[in-house]
Amino acid sequence: MSQLKSRKRKKNNILSNEWKSFLKDVSICSLSAFGGPEAHYGVFNDQLVNKKGYISDKDLAELIGLTTILPGPSSTQTIIAIAYRVGGPLLAFLTSLIWIMPSTILMSILSLLTYYFTAATGHKSMLSYLGTMALAFIIVSAYRISFNVVRDKLTLGLLVFGAITTYTIKSPWIFPIILIIGGLVSIIESKERKIWNKVRVRPNWLYLFLFILMTVGSIFLSLKSNNLIIDLFESFYRYGYLVVGGGQALVSMMHNELVVNHNYINNQDFLTGFGLVQGIPGPMFSFAAYVGGLVASDQGVFLHIVTALLSGIAIFLPGVLLIYFVYPIWQDLRQIKGIKIFLKGLTAVSAGMIVATGLLFFNKQTMDLSNSIILFSTIAALLWKKIPVPIIVIVVLLAGYII
Repeated sequence: MSQLKSRKRKKNNILSNEWKSFLKDVSICSLSAFGGPEAHYGVFNDQLVNKKGYISDKDLAELIGLTTILPGPSSTQTIIAIAYRVGGPLLAFLTSLIWIMPSTILMSILSLLTYYFTAATGHKSMLSYLGTMALAFIIVSAYRISFNVVRDKLTLGLLVFGAITTYTIKSPWIFPIILIIGGLVSIIESKERKIWNKVRVRPNWLYLFLFILMTVGSIFLSLKSNNLIIDLFESFYRYGYLVVGGGQALVSMMHNELVVNHNYINNQDFLTGFGLVQGIPGPMFSFAAYVGGLVASDQGVFLHIVTALLSGIAIFLPGVLLIYFVYPIWQDLRQIKGIKIFLKGLTAVSAGMIVATGLLFFNKQTMDLSNSIILFSTIAALLWKKIPVPIIVIVVLLAGYII
């Protein structure tokens, strides 16, 4: 009996150590993932796939395709889904805190500093090469995922289709459309029969119920009250479930409503916050904390911070609830042969989207001698696989400061 208890304790300790190791890797991602979701995928690919092998390249491409279809912060949903697969809902919750909160807290603080001490944003030269570094992550991620996804002429054609379509059509709504098209083409081209085998789907309705409750409840409270904090919570929660296409689409929606329509903050403050969020690691949706804090800046320091944090939490909340509801269903559905064939096309298109993003970022990036050195040095370091991501980030920051 005592031996059984000893083995059980040892198993729990091993499980605990596995969780600690995974959460440590999530922390590394949280502190080194600069840029938008595409750059984040590169960090995930390097740290969670290539170095630690929690999931495969193919699994990551599937999750990217799934979260691109869903509204909300796609890279946040992707890393939560990875954690759910590794250790279940509790590990996914801990992962969401480690991934979301550092950037949200930092943007809340920067919001306060920008308002009360406008000169305190300091040493922006250190951020000079972060965009180039993020581009390197995207290029390496596109190479690795494409190498593992392309297996025949069909997947190659769908990858090219995804790349060309994403490159030429800039609307965020094109992403879910072409992903679905890729999956359908894969099914049509398949020669397998009896692909729609039955599986048991076990949805957890609690998360969908909470999502609907929060949606309806926040709208009702906003209409019935005249409270700025409630209004902001409802606005940012609404952005969280309406935005499809990641941080760039979010910024467009927020600017139109908060700056143009309601004049909550001026255009310069909005652009300053957008520039700052580009220079810190973590999800771009943390930009909501900066804007929310500035909107409530005349309410005093305490309410400024509270509103900033609530705004940041509000914008992430619907996406987190949706991935908690969808991912277990997805795990069941992907056992159907037809869904597996669908995923084959979806992942190929998803890889093409990352390739297109790399091309778009490259065209926008100023590639002088110093940027070229940073780009190719970062690519070489990532392909070499021996240098930890945080070291790469520190070196790039120092290069910006020195050069």
